[in-house]
Amino acid sequence: MIVNCVLCHPENENVIWKNEKLRVIQVHDHNFPGYFRVIWNEHVAEMSDLSEKDQQLLLWVLLIVEKVVREQMKPDKMNWAQFGNMVPHLHWHLIARYQDDSHFPESIWGPKQREVSDSRLQQLHTLAQHTAEQLAVVLQGLS
Repeated sequence: MIVNCVLCHPENENVIWKNEKLRVIQVHDHNFPGYFRVIWNEHVAEMSDLSEKDQQLLLWVLLIVEKVVREQMKPDKMNWAQFGNMVPHLHWHLIARYQDDSHFPESIWGPKQREVSDSRLQQLHTLAQHTAEQLAVVLQGLS
């Protein structure tokens, strides 16, 4: 673990599921309710730093998150992002995207394209909460 790494020393994470290798969190982003992060627990920077077995585990969890989010939230598209430029600790962003979200078709970090009604966001927040609960159940089978 690195002393200044925010992913080695997290604060206020909403952990949905974890094991000794990795954890899945729900990111609380008002504009993007279907936003989840998969974080490798050990401080490594790249997927190629992992053993083949650990790479397979990580990919399996990423695919489970995508599948459950797609089934529960019915997004128009799933975005996966893995940068590590600011925090060189292996983690993936998985984000449910909708054609009517505030930034579509831009990334969530790009320029805003439109306003989204509070009722639409509330609907998505409710779906995201149910999705997080379902993810916890499905991932529990991996423990």
